[in-house]
Amino acid sequence: MKFSIPRGTQDILPGESEKWQYIEEKARELCRRYHYQEIRTPIFEQTELFARGVGDTTDIVQKEMYTFEDRGGRSLTLRPEGTASTVRSFVDQKMHGWADQPVKLYYIGPMFRYERPQSGRMRQFVQFGVEAMGSSDPAIDAEVIGLAMDFYKELGLTGVKLVLNSLGDQESRSNHREALVKHFEPVIGELCSDCQERLTKNPLRILDCKKDSEHEKQATAPSILDYLNEESSVYFDKVKKYLEDMEIPYVVDPGLVRGLDYYNNTAFEIMIDGEGFGAITTLMGGGRYNGLVEEIGGPETPGIGFALSIERLLMALETQGIKLPADHQVDAYLVTMGELAKDQAPSLIHKLRHAGLSVDTDYLSRKMKGQMKAAGRINAGYALILGDEEVQAGTIEVKHMLTGSQETVNISELTDYLKEGKTKGES
Repeated sequence: MKFSIPRGTQDILPGESEKWQYIEEKARELCRRYHYQEIRTPIFEQTELFARGVGDTTDIVQKEMYTFEDRGGRSLTLRPEGTASTVRSFVDQKMHGWADQPVKLYYIGPMFRYERPQSGRMRQFVQFGVEAMGSSDPAIDAEVIGLAMDFYKELGLTGVKLVLNSLGDQESRSNHREALVKHFEPVIGELCSDCQERLTKNPLRILDCKKDSEHEKQATAPSILDYLNEESSVYFDKVKKYLEDMEIPYVVDPGLVRGLDYYNNTAFEIMIDGEGFGAITTLMGGGRYNGLVEEIGGPETPGIGFALSIERLLMALETQGIKLPADHQVDAYLVTMGELAKDQAPSLIHKLRHAGLSVDTDYLSRKMKGQMKAAGRINAGYALILGDEEVQAGTIEVKHMLTGSQETVNISELTDYLKEGKTKGES
């Protein structure tokens, strides 16, 4: 029986996996500089966590979650996003009691959503995200946004645009909600069934609807910015000022609505301009979620974060022709000729690897020509040629694959020879 890969998933093979490793290391290094520490949460959680944390009016909860019942009758869900799990851990592990506040975390891992697979949008995808919990200072909003912008900048992406909005505090959102209900109520029968349900549960989500995006009422919908109270306006102004001080350009878009229910005050997306990237140009999104920690059973704790798709990032890099340093450099390849030499190979390779060198050899009994071709295919810095005569003499022939030069080296000195060449950048 032949098995095929499940729809909406992918195998990341050698040659591609190095690109992922490079991006993930870039993310970890950037988080280290910003003093964000890694958290790893379970791939599945209680279903109710996402219903409460993400919001039961969202498409994620209503249509896209992979939910199953375990043998104990418990409803579990493969995590569709990272924030709810991170906040659950924050509450569960009592991080709110840590002396070092705010708690600044990052995660890199697979998420799962049942949706129509398309370019840059998979059913199993990988997110890199950060969460900062414990501070309501607008400066940390600017810090989180700055980290996201730095990530794309350091990978070389151009045409990246930061889009900002404020969703206001609870009072501002309540006033805006009433205005939205009055605005859409007369035409609610013309909108899709999802929006008809959202009118009473979360009318802000109507603004984020793809089906009704061209309806004339969308263009004239009340702007949240007109309903911000003084506190929310001052907060938003400070975030913008800090970004200006950091020389991070932005565009304010009153129509920006994040798709998850837990957002308030600062909301942002990073988009990319340019041809060849398709209609969906959003690379990532995030915002402030004061109230989410309490919703999940913790004490009153403000928070802010973002998440981005590694798949969409790779798409953007490819579109702009940006090459990642993804070649796997092998320091040396051991070529053996004769049974005596072949018998010496395992211990010699083991010694070189213990010294920190990347080494491989032939396991298919190929002739010397085939072994040399294999050394070239894997981009080896040196070919180490060992025959029975060399074994008896205690020497080995070392060929520099780039220049073609060859030198006889005592086997006892081989490790130092290769490490010195690596230090000089010869391999």
